[in-house]
Amino acid sequence: MGKVSKIEFLKEKAIELRKTALTMIHEANSGHPGGSLSAADIMAALYFDELRLNPNDPQWEDRDRFVLSKGHVCPILYSALAIRGFFPLEEIYTLRKYGSILQGHPDMKRCPGIDISTGSLGQGISCAVGMAIAYKRDKKDARVFVLLGDGETNEGQVWEAVESAVKYSLDNLVIIIDNNGLQNDGTCAEIMPTQDLYEKFKAFGCKVYHIDGHDMEQIVDVLSKARNDKGCGKPIAIVAKTVKGRGVSFMENVVKWHGVAPNDEEYEIAMKELEGGLK
Repeated sequence: MGKVSKIEFLKEKAIELRKTALTMIHEANSGHPGGSLSAADIMAALYFDELRLNPNDPQWEDRDRFVLSKGHVCPILYSALAIRGFFPLEEIYTLRKYGSILQGHPDMKRCPGIDISTGSLGQGISCAVGMAIAYKRDKKDARVFVLLGDGETNEGQVWEAVESAVKYSLDNLVIIIDNNGLQNDGTCAEIMPTQDLYEKFKAFGCKVYHIDGHDMEQIVDVLSKARNDKGCGKPIAIVAKTVKGRGVSFMENVVKWHGVAPNDEEYEIAMKELEGGLK
């Protein structure tokens, strides 16, 4: 597949992920659409191009591992796993229902393809550091990817984990920050300013990149750079500037859509907008 055709393919997958995640949340009448939509392009590039995975063998020992540290946006992860074939697509209609494999936060004991249960913000990246240390110890080529929310970086545990990643030279760890500027109760700037995340990760000792998290070509290029950085002796941090609710006009940059499901009318409007592609 040529680069241009790959980019277009991944853009289409990102739209499919958005539509699937919104369908799940609407059906459940519960969930987190805003942060799911802001992460969709990154998730498409990871799950349909970059990650070394085997849906037929989710526990494959030499797989790349993905940690959704911002576990509340699991609908976008579940969408990727379903479309990749880790479980039947019809499972998406069981989100947050009793007995479902798709709970409100990722559960590794229930859902194929989940490498660690997450939800309590700040803890996922610590688990990712441990996985990366284990791969180094075992001399495996596999890598570990972790997706953080920018509001999540308010947690001190995040920075303890980054310090450890630097100390142990974890160049097999790729930290991606979904920098959409909003969190549960308002903007990051008013709740607890994150300051310049690029400079913060750089100051801690990471090799850092800054990209537009909705520009698929930039995403693919930076993931290629991160792959080639293996051996540099530093963890890789990618600060991805995103828009919360991206792809649905009335959800974009609106705090309310952090954790509210669309009603029937809103869902229909959202799906029609997504059919037309990202503007």
